[in-house]
Amino acid sequence: MKQKSILFTAIVLVMLLVLGACSVPQSTQSNLSGPADLTIASKNFTENIILAHMMADLIEDRTGLKVKRTLNLGGSSITWKALLNNDVQLYPDYTGTIVANYYQEETGTAEETLQRTRELISQDGLEFLEPFGFSNSYALAVTPETAQKYNLKTFSDLAKVSHKMELGAEFDFLDRPDTYPGLQELYNMDFKRAKGMDRGIKYRLIAQNDIDVASALTTDGQVKMYDLVLLEDDKQFFPPYDAGAVIRSDLLEKHPEVGSAINELAGQISEQDMQEMNALVDEGYREDIVAREFLIKRGLLEK
Repeated sequence: MKQKSILFTAIVLVMLLVLGACSVPQSTQSNLSGPADLTIASKNFTENIILAHMMADLIEDRTGLKVKRTLNLGGSSITWKALLNNDVQLYPDYTGTIVANYYQEETGTAEETLQRTRELISQDGLEFLEPFGFSNSYALAVTPETAQKYNLKTFSDLAKVSHKMELGAEFDFLDRPDTYPGLQELYNMDFKRAKGMDRGIKYRLIAQNDIDVASALTTDGQVKMYDLVLLEDDKQFFPPYDAGAVIRSDLLEKHPEVGSAINELAGQISEQDMQEMNALVDEGYREDIVAREFLIKRGLLEK
């Protein structure tokens, strides 16, 4: 399996180099000759941008509708409000984020959280389509040296020595009830300092030993790039974060073919697939090219 993964990544890298040489600069919309039929958004991180490109590519290919891509829009609260206000009509999101962060409700198993997601958002005229196949959960990462020095394997291990350490995390990680505040309460974590920062900066800082712990996502490409250790959430604080498309019901009523197009992604993306795609962007490849090449590899698009 490891050899196949290396071979797949090598083939993708070659094809991306060829595509990148003849590609035009990325735009927020897809060469529209007139008004867009719908607007798709993404949050402000690599994975979400890749997924939004996949969704837009399939919609355009299957339906012929004109899609405006408003990508890198902002954090969770900004994209969510834009969807509720009908400024955008769909974007990729995660079940645990929707239930715990937007509605501040209790989560459960993956299936229970998916069902609760659909129940809650239906009240706001929204739907959650079929999950893409992977869960991108939050985690806490340390370097191998830090893990060895303090014998760290779990969040509970980390909590015991957290007063000696500095945490680097995205700004919303420090504020959301389903992230750091909840960790503090459940695990009694008490970091010497918790710094808010952009996603890319925290990985550079932990690699340079300027911070001791970084918030992470299990599909982050930088985890692999910097050989970081993900600690076990031994009390299972973080809920399931199954990825999928959240979309306005009125758009689906008008264009049901949009839902059919996106649902072709159901179960198609593994956690390893997503981590490899994120890593390719970290290495300098464009999100739209990485997204399209994955769809071609899966047989969902033609070259």
